[in-house]
Amino acid sequence: MRITQLLRYSLVAAVCITSSWKSSAQADEAPYDASRLEVTTLETGLKQPMELAVTSDGRIFYIEIQGQLKVFDPETHQSTLVGEVKVTTAQENGLIGLALDPNFDSNGWIYLQYSPPDYEGQHVSRFNLVDGKLDNSSEKLLLKYEEQRRDCCHHAGSLEFGPDGCLYIGTGDNTNPFGDSQGYAPIDEREGRYYFDAQATAGNTNDHNGKVLRIRPLPDGTAEIPEGNLFPADGSKGKPEVYVMGCRNPWRINIDQKTGYLYWGDVGPDAGGENERGPRGYDEVNQARQAGYFGWPYFIANNLPYNDVDFQTDKIGEKFNPAAPINESVNNTGARELPPANEAFIYYPGSGSDRFPELGSGGRTACAGPVYYYDAANPSETKFPPHFDRTLFIYEWSRHWIMAVHLTDDSKIDSIEPFMPNHRFVRPIDLQFGPDGALYMLEYGETWGVNDDAKLVRIDYVRGNRPPTAIAATENNTGTHPLAVKLSSAGSADKDGDKLTYLWRAFRAGDENATFTILSTEANPKVTFQEPGVFNVELKVTDSAGAEAVASVPVIVGNERPAVSFVTPQDGDFFDSTMKIHYQLKVNDLEDGTSDFEQADETGVAEIDLEAPRRTALNFSLGSGSIPKAGDDGASDSDPVGLQLMKKSDCFNCHSVDSVRVGPPFLKVAEKYRGQDNALEASMKRVREGSTGVWGKVPMLPHGQHSLDEIRTMVSWVYSLEADSAVRVFDGFVGDIQLTPEEVDKAGYVQLEANYRDLGAGDIPPLVGTSKIYLRKRTIEAEAADEIGGPQTLGGHKASGGNFLGAINHEQFARFQQIPLDNVGALTFRVTSAGAGGHIEARLDSLNGPVIAKVKVDVNGSWEDFHDVTAKIKRQTGRHDIYVVFINPQNRGGLMNLDCVTFEPPTE
Repeated sequence: MRITQLLRYSLVAAVCITSSWKSSAQADEAPYDASRLEVTTLETGLKQPMELAVTSDGRIFYIEIQGQLKVFDPETHQSTLVGEVKVTTAQENGLIGLALDPNFDSNGWIYLQYSPPDYEGQHVSRFNLVDGKLDNSSEKLLLKYEEQRRDCCHHAGSLEFGPDGCLYIGTGDNTNPFGDSQGYAPIDEREGRYYFDAQATAGNTNDHNGKVLRIRPLPDGTAEIPEGNLFPADGSKGKPEVYVMGCRNPWRINIDQKTGYLYWGDVGPDAGGENERGPRGYDEVNQARQAGYFGWPYFIANNLPYNDVDFQTDKIGEKFNPAAPINESVNNTGARELPPANEAFIYYPGSGSDRFPELGSGGRTACAGPVYYYDAANPSETKFPPHFDRTLFIYEWSRHWIMAVHLTDDSKIDSIEPFMPNHRFVRPIDLQFGPDGALYMLEYGETWGVNDDAKLVRIDYVRGNRPPTAIAATENNTGTHPLAVKLSSAGSADKDGDKLTYLWRAFRAGDENATFTILSTEANPKVTFQEPGVFNVELKVTDSAGAEAVASVPVIVGNERPAVSFVTPQDGDFFDSTMKIHYQLKVNDLEDGTSDFEQADETGVAEIDLEAPRRTALNFSLGSGSIPKAGDDGASDSDPVGLQLMKKSDCFNCHSVDSVRVGPPFLKVAEKYRGQDNALEASMKRVREGSTGVWGKVPMLPHGQHSLDEIRTMVSWVYSLEADSAVRVFDGFVGDIQLTPEEVDKAGYVQLEANYRDLGAGDIPPLVGTSKIYLRKRTIEAEAADEIGGPQTLGGHKASGGNFLGAINHEQFARFQQIPLDNVGALTFRVTSAGAGGHIEARLDSLNGPVIAKVKVDVNGSWEDFHDVTAKIKRQTGRHDIYVVFINPQNRGGLMNLDCVTFEPPTE
């Protein structure tokens, strides 16, 4: 054995026997560099993923709420369905918890927490995996507990094993938080209001709900009560499975595998401010070093007490005492005297937190992730660095962030650091570290339901020299010759900060014997192509260590791309169920001529043949959500990952989804290859290496700048495309489109995309000119405003789009850009308020512009029960920005929630 190896093994031994191991482990590590954290998408197209677990060989098991258990194989880079359990998904139920046995490698046992359709409650069961599949007949029911399913909600759901072999189970308070509770403590003891009283569940020692339970699974498929739970094993003082009680919605739990401490995120109540009932809502991240009571529904945050409330008379009673809480509810079936309440480890409201300012403001859905320990002996080159040693990772489903909570040696908070603050995580829903020391994560996606952007990702810490990124772009890359083209390497970069060198070269496409012509060694040169032809222009960037990256762009010389525009309608116009959409297009093409007869007569330019079949097309389609904002043609976090990658690449220079440009429509590619054996791999090869003659004269350019994983994700997105029955194609320059009432109800907006394919020029292939406009629905979601000045976008079950503007204060605003007011007669605001109320003013073109509408928003005692208020406006002309301004100079905070704005048609 070499001396260096002996020293290395000696160091590893020292890790186990000396308290100075942490500094020793860091000795061979370079200083922490946040830019070395890299996100890799492993799988897309997930349907409401809930929890994941990573095996010792790197496989990733994960569950989807409708009952599916799947596994991602890092060797094949694909997910397969392992099995299913029958569940009900009513009231947020479903397959909600997953854990692998500590000895999974040898016994293949997997644990699921799920909602059987024939039992009003949850099952926690052990299953066997046989030949990689879930054996449903092997089910061993370890625990079942009842829940009511009449009213919403809070089922939590999370399974984790501790280092002592105990299984922890998160359960929610199963209490309706709405109605007369007004976002404060739901302690309604009136007859028939059991479902609105968390004293019956979270505050009840004799109930499994609103708890984190702890059992020890046994080899025979039963479970025992371990020592150290909150109540005795004989059940004399409470349910023996209870480890901690007083939880509202502990839907993400984790166990520190070194200390055994339990962490969980508890989703808090909705009250936006303090009043006589008690404190505003807070979310919590809690730490339990031992069994205990954590306050709900009597206390929140650092034991801020609620007041006792008589819901029959609305009389406000005394504050509850955290040192000696008493449960006197008629719905309590357990002990009257509860244990002293523990304060939250971390807590924060919807607005900014003075105690934890790093957490920001916005919606609240707290989650607790794993605690990471750096292992110098782990040979993985992508493990997290010593910087994160002894760090708890917490995350926010609503705020899209992850925080690194650095812990002291006795597991107290040392500091809180934003983790990858420049990367927007799309509703992280579970985090786990793998045996490689990398962080694995499920992202739920943008909305409450099924999302195209739900995905499984891995976050690595990459050491060593990293290759540069090459991005090539052009201006004026099509046209007649001679053609002056501006080449751009903007965006090309080296993550290590190395100096880059650039090489631009071109070759004539379709010529197998073509040689490269060096164009330039400048970063952003201007070059002129003197002869007609189709050219591939390649950019190679090289860092100081010799690592290279390549990107390509097409240049087509000898044919000008046609210009297409809409005469009518105009971008941003309204559409209604009662009107036809009359469209008229205008096309100018240097070679073909113009569709404008008057222009042709005046200039002598040729007239385009209006009868030319299938050269002009208008694609009509319906979009969900709000009309895209300016610039949204670029990559969006709400797009599927494959589409994001394609928008950042050069794919849409040559392709569109459903119409011909230079290359075939992606829909045609999907229809041709989807379902064929080895088609995915063949398409990936063509994308990476390029190809010629498959679809036409213009070749597919090579895309060596992308990794195989990125190309697989992009091609998989193309293969996922299906022809949508809502897409209709109209021929010709002029026409009418009649919308059905069903289409209007379904649509968030209408997209019109006009395409004209020219005749080409000799050997130069035809080019397609495109123009796209959006027609807006009269009802616009408040959170989709073009500018939001102050209010926060929050989630709500009763909001029309699943979100609304909340946390609204005096003189804050939302701006809606370029509204066609000549077609508006009134404004309707969908509002609710359990706060101060006030007025909404609609101002023209600026915050200080003239007020064209004003409505009063009364307090209706709810943050969820939206209703409409309407104000007529005087007839206006033209397009204007509308500033919706919130007014209450007397009570300046917590005014109201705004769900949407409807621009009503004129009644005259």
